[in-house]
Amino acid sequence: MIIDLHAHFENGGKAVNGWCAIPSAVTAEIMGRQGFDLMTVDLQHGLIDYQMALTMLQVLQGLPAPVMARVPWNEPGILMKCLDSGFSGVICPMVNTVDDARKLVQSTRYAPLGSRSFGPTRANLVYGGGYAKTANAKILVLAMIETREALRNLDAILSVEGIDGVYVGPSDLGLSLGYEPTLDPTATEVLVSIEEIAKRAKAAGRIAGIHTGSPAMIRRSFAQGFDFASLLTDARMFTSAIASQLAAVHEKTAEVVKGY
Repeated sequence: MIIDLHAHFENGGKAVNGWCAIPSAVTAEIMGRQGFDLMTVDLQHGLIDYQMALTMLQVLQGLPAPVMARVPWNEPGILMKCLDSGFSGVICPMVNTVDDARKLVQSTRYAPLGSRSFGPTRANLVYGGGYAKTANAKILVLAMIETREALRNLDAILSVEGIDGVYVGPSDLGLSLGYEPTLDPTATEVLVSIEEIAKRAKAAGRIAGIHTGSPAMIRRSFAQGFDFASLLTDARMFTSAIASQLAAVHEKTAEVVKGY
């Protein structure tokens, strides 16, 4: 049976999403064992190809959290392959227009809603032989809102049948609005736009997710109505942890040297 993310969010549940950008089953397992509510494997800006994504998915699906994929682009082949491999949902970048949203639905939903080709080779193993009957209702399909154009078309994108919700990419959104790209924005226009996306998504009865650069931003996002939020990436967190430990070593070493 497919893990029902829809029911979790419809019942008012929140979720912190772990983000895997490093192409490694080991680091994916480390991330997956930390207690995140969701996990995402990033095939767009992560260094991960399809075969590695499949390997990471196999590791992560032995753990409690459902696993989504951010695909490289709104392209039918990779969207279908990710779903056939057994991902619980997909996050699709740069959905800027109604046509983009409809194209995404066509690639991710079986007929009559879409035109996804039938061949759930691994999904059948994971979810059982009734996969085709339940996939349209259970698979999570999220359109990334990350440009000025997408903001203009947000209500129309949210109205497309088969789009479960939206996912905000603050870096690209800020860049599109004329600011420096960052996962923890401070520009008023970007912050107002993010809050507006959450408000309009909830008004449309859709799920809203966002990528963040800090725990404080996650708490703020939940207060604004976002259903789930991603905390940095594995690469950023590992880098930060190493830098912090190394800085502590250098600080203590300097104290010892100074003491002589």
